[in-house]
Amino acid sequence: MVAELSPIDRAKYVASRRSVDFVEDGMKLGLGTGSTAAWMVRCLAERVREEGLKVTCVSTSTRTAALGRELGLKVVTMDEVTWLDLTIDGADEIDPALNLIKGGGAALLQEKIVATASDRMIVIADAAKEVATLGAFPLPVEVVPFGWKTTQALIEETLFSLDVSERSSTLRLQDGAPLRTDEGHFILDLHLQRIGNPRQLALVLNQIPGVVENGLFVDICDVAIIGHADGRVVVRDISSGQADESRVDLTQSGNIFADLE
Repeated sequence: MVAELSPIDRAKYVASRRSVDFVEDGMKLGLGTGSTAAWMVRCLAERVREEGLKVTCVSTSTRTAALGRELGLKVVTMDEVTWLDLTIDGADEIDPALNLIKGGGAALLQEKIVATASDRMIVIADAAKEVATLGAFPLPVEVVPFGWKTTQALIEETLFSLDVSERSSTLRLQDGAPLRTDEGHFILDLHLQRIGNPRQLALVLNQIPGVVENGLFVDICDVAIIGHADGRVVVRDISSGQADESRVDLTQSGNIFADLE
């Protein structure tokens, strides 16, 4: 069944499969949002069913929470646990220092809260998400709806003093109307092409009135797990500076696919 997936889904699957090897009995886990994170939730649920693991999960979005509960995971609120052992999530871009752009799924605020409240954060992705410099993927910025056009103008004006290649932005739409996040906010996507100093940009953006949070995750990710369509998985650990390669068997087919059939 795995071998029948598209190349990109195989890469996402093998990264997800490898990531749940880091989960231990009794852990409190943060569950990410997005297509890669959805594979991880399925892989985690399979381990829970087959091995009897006892884990408590906090979701970064309502859709991930629904998927987790549907697959039999115990999903609680962040306030019920306060702190987490591990968060596993996807990313839209990953640079060599494991800085990230996240928010393509419009869940960046909850994702950042959960990730920073974890002892460790693991990011899972296909190899296409690895970049030399962040910025080709539009940077999401979550803003309050009140005066969002003013906030947008302030952001674009501020960008002229920062090390980026482009400075335009667009309001993210859904079905012709402004997309609303789980918290009821809007998303502005910044089209920057290249971000020379992610740390500086993240700090400056969050000082602008109306900005709730931005999609730059700097000094948050500890491990990146990169999947390839041929089953190879590369694990990059920021603390050790090591990159270890292994392989996931693409011929296996387990309960993970039962809910997809």
